[in-house]
Amino acid sequence: MIKLKGIAASSGIGVGKAYFIGTEEFTIPKRKISHEDISREIYRLEEGLIETRKEISALQKRISDDLGFDHAKIFEAHLLVLEDRVLIEDIIGHIKNKKVNVEYAFSESIKKYVNTLLSLEDEYLRERVIDIEDVSRRVLRKLLKKETVSLQELKEKVIIVTHDLAPSQAASLPKENILAFVTDVGGITSHTAIIARSLGIPAVVGVEIATKNIKSGNKLIVDGAAGEILVNPSAKLFKEYHKKYLKQAKEIKSIHISKAVKARTKDKKEVVVSANIEIPEELPLVHKFGAEGVGLYRTEYIFLGRRDLPFEEEQYKAYLNVVKKVKPYPVIIRTIDIGGDKFLSQPTVPVEMSPFLGWRAIRFCLARPDVFKVQLRAILRASAEGNVKVMFPMISGVEELREAKRLLQECKVELKEEEKNFDKNISVGTMIEVPSAALTADVLAQESDFFSIGTNDLIQYSLAVDRANEKVAYLYEPGHPAVLRLVKNIIDAAHKKGILVGMCGEMSGEPLFAFLLVGLGLDEFSMAPPRVPRIKELIRHIKYEDAKEVADKIMKLPTASEVEKCLQQELKKILMDDFNRILMI
Repeated sequence: MIKLKGIAASSGIGVGKAYFIGTEEFTIPKRKISHEDISREIYRLEEGLIETRKEISALQKRISDDLGFDHAKIFEAHLLVLEDRVLIEDIIGHIKNKKVNVEYAFSESIKKYVNTLLSLEDEYLRERVIDIEDVSRRVLRKLLKKETVSLQELKEKVIIVTHDLAPSQAASLPKENILAFVTDVGGITSHTAIIARSLGIPAVVGVEIATKNIKSGNKLIVDGAAGEILVNPSAKLFKEYHKKYLKQAKEIKSIHISKAVKARTKDKKEVVVSANIEIPEELPLVHKFGAEGVGLYRTEYIFLGRRDLPFEEEQYKAYLNVVKKVKPYPVIIRTIDIGGDKFLSQPTVPVEMSPFLGWRAIRFCLARPDVFKVQLRAILRASAEGNVKVMFPMISGVEELREAKRLLQECKVELKEEEKNFDKNISVGTMIEVPSAALTADVLAQESDFFSIGTNDLIQYSLAVDRANEKVAYLYEPGHPAVLRLVKNIIDAAHKKGILVGMCGEMSGEPLFAFLLVGLGLDEFSMAPPRVPRIKELIRHIKYEDAKEVADKIMKLPTASEVEKCLQQELKKILMDDFNRILMI
């Protein structure tokens, strides 16, 4: 058995045979043409682009009908490539100056285009290469008169294994016959990963050596949540996972039936369960999984993968799109958290030795009020159209919060003078993810309308653990007593000042810890959309008083392992037969 590790792109378990899709190869002939043939070759280029545009538009319409307009919008990037005048002029220049056939000219120009993107350090731009290559293959098929490769003809249930899966291929997958897919390349924000999550197909991407180690017909186990693939496991392990897969499918169906019901404990304590989103394509998932609004809208995607800064109008339209689609539920918009593991593609942003501890988030914003105020104005304008709250990340002390609020007030004054509408009473939240903020939560609560605990960073800062470093990953423990004490201190300080407190870190989407957090008094849980139904189901099966009693007991334990063991034991007693169904262990 071989165990491969990649990026967890879409959760779930897939068990079955591998179906290998090799990279489509084209033999591109190079022919010298006469001066008289130039116009004919340019005409062939135009014909190929028009036919490809029709093909993609038809696919876009079908995806819009099947998955919704937001998912169909991802093909706008493909259409833009076909209309890129710089690229088209480069191809025509190749044909005219080198007197070569259109297929060869097109191939050479695309190679140059792709190599330029691959040379950049920006991950977002590198992922766009897949879109460009997808479009170029379509155009080359038209020029070479080749048949279109389709996965619609698959007649058996398989796990797709390929170097990369183009967005159009992913969107065209016959869902009923796809158990999972595995790719060598790709990232969590790639269009393919987004479509996989929307279709509910488990996916592991960025495996790098998948196609070297997997052949068609190999038995595979794909764990989309853990980002793991087991190749040719033992018959016993394969059978065990197949049973788990069947059970999971049944349990997911039963849990999703009640996704629209409120998250209310048996003794009538109600909490809010909302969703974290990063890009507009994830919006349909908010409704699909029954989330009660957006508890964390990460705005970095608007800034990443570009060398210019987005204008106010562009940001306003992006935020308004989200606000209108989530209305009447609230949307908590986090101001940009550039830095750490997210960088602008601009020379003005320096490379840092310790980026997670450096010039990022609110520090960057306060140092660049020219950038920050543009975003604040856009958020304020969007607030006129729905329930919007603004939240500042990585606040380490009250001085930063006051300065951020001062700049927000400046924007309000400017907009009022310009007679532009906004919510004058917009709620202002503090994201608690730095130990200094957690320890001075009582001070910050006096000047905040709400708190949101970002446990991903809070844990790594509190325990001095780089969560991206595999060598110390074992030390990253949400159940560490120090972390739990900080969380309790934050919740208690917020409630003492009469403000609500939520959590938008991964910890809130884990059933065991969600049980504990209910007991500690957390008011709102925000997580990846697919986790929402399970957490709502858990909350409906427990009593607040029971959770509170267990939380008191947990806070006295000295180690993370004892905390998790106790949580499992206590929750088993409470859930009994529902324990495995809800936690899927």
